[in-house]
Amino acid sequence: MSTEYAHQNVIPFRPEPAEVKAAEQAVIGAALLDPAQIPALAAQLGDPGVFYHPANETIWRAITRMAGGERPVDPLLLTGVLRAQGDLGRVGGPGYLHTCIEATPTAANGDYYAEIVRVAAERRRIGTTTSRLAHMAGDTETDLDAVRTAALSVLADLAAGDTWLDPMPLGSHTGLPTFPVKALPGWVGAYVDAVAEFTQTPPDAAATMALAALSTAAGGRVGVEIRPGWREQSNLYLTCAMPPASRKSDVFAFTMGPVYKVEAELQADARAAIIEAETTRDAALAEVEALMAKARKNPDADRTQLVAEISAAKMLAEQIVVPPSPRLTLSGDITPETVTHHLGVHRCLAALSPEGDLFDSMVGRYSSKPNLGVFLQAHKGERLQADRITREQPTADKPALTIGVTPQPAVLQELGAAPGARDRGLLARFLYSLPPSNLGWRKVRTDPIPDAVANAYDRNLTRLLRAMTDLTEPVVVLMDRAADLAIEKLQERVEVQLRPDQPLAHIKDWAGKLVGHIARIAVLLHLADHITPDHDPGTWRTPLHPGVVDRAAEIADYYTAHTLAVFDLIAADPATDDAHTLLQWLQRPKKDGTHRTHIKAHDAVASSRRFKKVADVEPALALLEQHGWLRTDQPPAGGQRGRAPAVTFRVHPAVSTPTDGAEAP
Repeated sequence: MSTEYAHQNVIPFRPEPAEVKAAEQAVIGAALLDPAQIPALAAQLGDPGVFYHPANETIWRAITRMAGGERPVDPLLLTGVLRAQGDLGRVGGPGYLHTCIEATPTAANGDYYAEIVRVAAERRRIGTTTSRLAHMAGDTETDLDAVRTAALSVLADLAAGDTWLDPMPLGSHTGLPTFPVKALPGWVGAYVDAVAEFTQTPPDAAATMALAALSTAAGGRVGVEIRPGWREQSNLYLTCAMPPASRKSDVFAFTMGPVYKVEAELQADARAAIIEAETTRDAALAEVEALMAKARKNPDADRTQLVAEISAAKMLAEQIVVPPSPRLTLSGDITPETVTHHLGVHRCLAALSPEGDLFDSMVGRYSSKPNLGVFLQAHKGERLQADRITREQPTADKPALTIGVTPQPAVLQELGAAPGARDRGLLARFLYSLPPSNLGWRKVRTDPIPDAVANAYDRNLTRLLRAMTDLTEPVVVLMDRAADLAIEKLQERVEVQLRPDQPLAHIKDWAGKLVGHIARIAVLLHLADHITPDHDPGTWRTPLHPGVVDRAAEIADYYTAHTLAVFDLIAADPATDDAHTLLQWLQRPKKDGTHRTHIKAHDAVASSRRFKKVADVEPALALLEQHGWLRTDQPPAGGQRGRAPAVTFRVHPAVSTPTDGAEAP
């Protein structure tokens, strides 16, 4: 499915001639085939933002950083760098690097390919700039002298060939990856694609809610043992934030339909047993009441005998248990106390909603302060016991709550601002998706969901729900040795990314749970792989293999990229605050009235007391570079061996003259 997105956090992706994409790939291929060309190619291209495709820009930035640090560059080493940055899944995996190499007829023509890329970027810049001038000229409320001044300034910049692109405001994100649908089981992926096409929504929404449906089936009923002493449940907290009028309710209804259907069937199947138990209990209570009436009417009867008979009848009545009506789901508009009660009764439940009302309850809609305890404990499976004076609450041993909601982005901002939401670890328990909106780019007439695809999803999800709810006690699926080693490598990768100068340093609370989330996703994929007409449902008890771990890691890479964007959106990202501080410093003139045109990391450290060392400021510098406010100066080729020189950043001219497109904090 091919769709163009327009979203505040994603640059609209407009059609570009095929030769431009091929040239971008060929530049990367030439650099990988002949790394000696990298300095010359970087000098010819200038700003890495000249790449039109975000994946190519990300790869090129990694290549130039490696070359600037005098590190060797080849596909294998580049793959490792992209993986360590958390970008490998975003750019298409190792296979995309080989695609770029295969798209390069000869490395000798690298400068020719780079010229195509540079010229295409310049044409886009001219088109964007002139469009803005035309808009300004058409605004009758804008002073004509201001229009002339802006036009002359812009045209002078264009004539000078300055290839600086307009910077993006902090808080916006380009090139957020699309959900890797191919990592899902075939029957799930086919349905996700079909729902996305029919509803004209990003596949991210249907994919995230499909994962929530799988978690509803298995959460708390099946766990995974990575190695002795380390087990994870299979319930997930998933949220896909979408703006109003995004058809998220339609996506929710399509993906969750089988869940509600099975829940209704389970309730219908249990109705006879419930009525029988209720009748038996009522009869026993009636016998107790009859004996009590006999005692009241016959004061001369043997009191000892009557007390014994009444006590025995009461004990018999209390032993009659009326089973609760089966439940798989909770609505979103529910109090934490009610969640606690229902988990005590049913243990495994899913809070599902196409809106964000569940988050409203979390942050204190029904109380004076947030009540987060049950949501913290039910993710991990910690014992739930609520003591109330007014009523007795059931105890839940190893509760498992699944959450699948599609709120508006503003609701996430409210959740992020709730006291304790981050400090107590609630935000760290969610997997976030922030897909672009298709509003304005949707097709009017779309292909309906094929019957075969819809029937396969309904049939297989129903089989999975039935198989899991038939379990009398939780089951633990093991990982084979190779899968355990794959998890170990992921642990090592994430551990490096938690260091102060690495991409996940500012969201350690969330990233610390990332490998556990990968294991949970892996067991869900494993279960869904084995609930198909081609497999015996019993084979899902076999150990997990490394292939399913790799698929789960690819999905986790997607959620990592989106989580970084969400934490920025909800102002829970310290790197964004640091970047704002640096940008304000850059926008202030120096004592001589001029502005900084070049800076180094140690200059940024000296700019504020909040930075103690270079490692503290590097995430903010990287963020400013990603948003176009800074540009890394390419060091000369060769140079002396030993310690790499300190990186010098060029400062965007817009910093000293904030106008349209510039940010003034």
